[in-house]
Amino acid sequence: MILLATGVGEGLCSHLREKTALGKVGFRPMKQNLNKPKFSDAAHYLSRDHHNFSFSSAHAPNLTVTPGELIHVQTWDCYMGAITNPENALLPIPEEAINGATGPIYVVGAEPGDTLSVTIHDIKPGPRGVARTYPGSGQLQHLVHEPFAQFFDVKDGLITMNEKVSFPSSPMLGVIGVAPASGDIATMPAGKHGGNLDNNLNGIGATVHLPVKHPGALLALGDMHASMGDGEICGTGIEIGGDVLISVQLIKGTTTDYPVTETEDVWVTHGVSDVEDIPGALRIACEEAAKLLVHHWGFTFEEAFIFLSVQGNLGLAQAVHPGQGTVIAKMVVPKLAACPKPFNVI
Repeated sequence: MILLATGVGEGLCSHLREKTALGKVGFRPMKQNLNKPKFSDAAHYLSRDHHNFSFSSAHAPNLTVTPGELIHVQTWDCYMGAITNPENALLPIPEEAINGATGPIYVVGAEPGDTLSVTIHDIKPGPRGVARTYPGSGQLQHLVHEPFAQFFDVKDGLITMNEKVSFPSSPMLGVIGVAPASGDIATMPAGKHGGNLDNNLNGIGATVHLPVKHPGALLALGDMHASMGDGEICGTGIEIGGDVLISVQLIKGTTTDYPVTETEDVWVTHGVSDVEDIPGALRIACEEAAKLLVHHWGFTFEEAFIFLSVQGNLGLAQAVHPGQGTVIAKMVVPKLAACPKPFNVI
C-alpha cells in the first residue's frame, strides 16, 4: 500500500498501495490445479478481526501452526471496509487505518536464519472492490484534476468495470511478511521482512519465501487485490477483502536478504528502495538473483550477470511516482535445469 500525497485530507491513503520437516529440507511448490486443497480442508481459521498495522516481534501471536497445516485466513481490503459506495468513495482514510494485516501467525520450529515458505493455495475475493486516484500521485497525476473512485463487481472469476470493460480476475496479496529483525515496521512499506510487496505474482499457486528473523516468524498477510497491474501506477489495485488458503513450510538454515516468490515456471527476487530511488531497487533485485545463482547453482557472478541479461526479466512491482513510500523491483528468473528453484537444498 502506498500513501498518496493528495492535499484533500490529512493522512489520505490509497493502495499504490518434496517433502518437508523441521530439519534442513528442499521445497517444491504445489502445481496449480493438481490435487488442489480446499478451504474445507483447513486445520485452522483466522478471522480478519485479528489484525495489526505493523510487523513486530512485540505482537502476540493470534494463531499457532505447524508446518504443513492448511490455514484459512480472512483479510480486509486495504481500507478496512470503509469504502463501500459512491457516497463514501472518496472518504479520507488516516494512514494508521490502512493495510491491516491478519495475524500474526506463529510457526512452530521457525528460527532466525530459516526461510518460511508460504504457499497460497487459493484466494477468494469478495463481490465488490474499488480503486481510487488523486491529483499529485502516480505517473498520470498531471492529467488528473480531481479525485476519482471506480467500483468493480467480481463474480465467477470475472471483473466488471463498467458496461464496456470486463476482464478475468487475478487475485493476489499485496501484503505478506514476518516480524523484522528489529523494531516495528508499518504495513504500508515493503522491506527485507516482506510487507507491502505488491507483487502481482503473489497469487494462487505461488509460494513466497520469507527470511525468518524471530522465533515463530510471526507471519501476517492482507491487502488483497482482485487484480493489480505491474507498477500499480495510480496507487491502487482493485482493493477488496476476501479469504485466503495457505500452508507453511520451513527451509532450515537457509535464507536470503529479501523475500523470493516462486511459481510453477519462475522464481522472482525483490529489491526495495525509497520511492525516488528506482535504480536502487532494480539493482537490489538483480543482486539478489545473482547471489542465488552463484551460491546455490554454481554460477560465477560474470555468468549470472550475462544469464540474467539474456533470460531474466527485470521490472517494477510497485512504482507510484510521484508518491510516498517504497518502490519495489522484481527480477523474474525462468526455471531451467541449471536453476530449477531458488534454493539448492535436498
